[in-house]
Amino acid sequence: MVRKEATRLVTALFRASNKGISSSWSVGGTRLKSAMPEPQETKDEDLHHKDGKVLHPHLLNENVMKTQYAVRGELYLRAEQLRKEGKEIIFTNVGNPHALGAKPLTFPRQVLALCAAPFLLDNPRVEELFPADAIARAKKTLSAFKGGVGAYTDSRGNPMVREEVARFIEKRDGVVSNPDHIFLTDGASVAVRLCLNAMIRHERDAVLVPIPQYPLYSASIRLYGGTLVGYFLDERRGWALSVEELRRALTEAREEGKLVRGLVFINPGNPTGQCLSQENLKELIQFAYEERIVLMADEVYQENVYQDERPFVSAKKVMHEMGEPYRSHVELLSFHTVSKGTAGECGLRGGYVELTNIHPGAIEEVYKCASINLSPNTMGQIALSCLVNPPKPGDPSYELYTKEKAAELASLRRRAHMVTDGFNSLEGVTCNFTEGAMYSFPQIKLPPKAIEAAKAAGKAGDVFYCLKLLETTGISTVPGSGFGQEEGTFHLRTTILPREEVMSSFVENFEKFHKDFMKQYS
Repeated sequence: MVRKEATRLVTALFRASNKGISSSWSVGGTRLKSAMPEPQETKDEDLHHKDGKVLHPHLLNENVMKTQYAVRGELYLRAEQLRKEGKEIIFTNVGNPHALGAKPLTFPRQVLALCAAPFLLDNPRVEELFPADAIARAKKTLSAFKGGVGAYTDSRGNPMVREEVARFIEKRDGVVSNPDHIFLTDGASVAVRLCLNAMIRHERDAVLVPIPQYPLYSASIRLYGGTLVGYFLDERRGWALSVEELRRALTEAREEGKLVRGLVFINPGNPTGQCLSQENLKELIQFAYEERIVLMADEVYQENVYQDERPFVSAKKVMHEMGEPYRSHVELLSFHTVSKGTAGECGLRGGYVELTNIHPGAIEEVYKCASINLSPNTMGQIALSCLVNPPKPGDPSYELYTKEKAAELASLRRRAHMVTDGFNSLEGVTCNFTEGAMYSFPQIKLPPKAIEAAKAAGKAGDVFYCLKLLETTGISTVPGSGFGQEEGTFHLRTTILPREEVMSSFVENFEKFHKDFMKQYS
């Protein structure tokens, strides 16, 4: 009888333990209790659904939940809300030239129009409506895109366009480029994420990123489960990059057990607008070689240069000129896009990454991952084709094309001066000159009362300032905390993209707001 009771007890305790239940039984006057732990509240990570939803916000991938992207964050959402309420908003939070009045370059749009509507080529008046070189380019492009713009291409992009990109790189740098090592993507951001996804294996894998940084990098590294290691640019020296600071960041990361695999630099800089010298680039390349780190050269603003002392030079060109062992051993990922420069074709989503000195097996794996999306969009590829292979001297479109580009660059240079001069004229504001790219990144010295008011509102100081600016003037910016900044400093990023006829009122409105803000909180 006792044996039967004991058997029942063991069976019951086993079942109870499988269900997480703490149980006790009495046999022959002896109290027995399960050794299993007391029941615990079920964690969200163990649930299949919550509140009737599988895709409940508490049950999503942890990395998704921790990912932040300030450019389209709290300020942008508030701006959209105000816009819907009828307030006029100037969206200077993102480098989106056409949204702020820039006109598309004529030649690329003519080629795109003919490729999107090929029946126009059969129209008897086509030669009256389009220049001969645009017609010829459209025909050549359509012959290379089998099935037209509505058909998939190779997952790396159309071979003709990749060949054109390779020739563009060779002409720019004087260095051979392999079109099979070029991946066309839906904008440079997709290329960056493609490479980071391949590079990051786990949380210990880390990437060196400049601070302030473009939030694409912090968001993507977080999303893929890696670690961002920031190295600070020196604001007092025009956002200069120093190898000493790189070594400090690298040493601290390695002491914490991190495996630093990549080094990002943005040239010209976003959000800081500085242009790197050839000496800077040599230091980066030597550092990457000595420390066995992959260089990620974000060169999407290479056309946007507004000073003459430091013209854009690609990392690949400098690396080649340095000779061996750098030329053949430094692993380099170079990014470019149609979204910036004078084209400003953000919505067409065309970009590329060139992989230099990357292991062939790794390139095959990246190709496999690119294939998951089947194909980059064709209109972006054609826009990229026009960027890297523009009209030549003697072509019918050459004069207009060069005139449009020169006029836009000259205007951007003037606007860079207008914005930075405007900021530097204000009390408590300092701003390095925007040497390149599309942004100014002024430092705002907030009064103590403003910082206290921000804390009371549960906001960072720069977020508080930017929200007040938005609600008062309709100017939508991005707080510096979204890019990273030194402790105790406050910044904001604004584009220099409002047209010149709008820029004067932009500067005036900003000036009036700032004076009123400082007076209120002084």
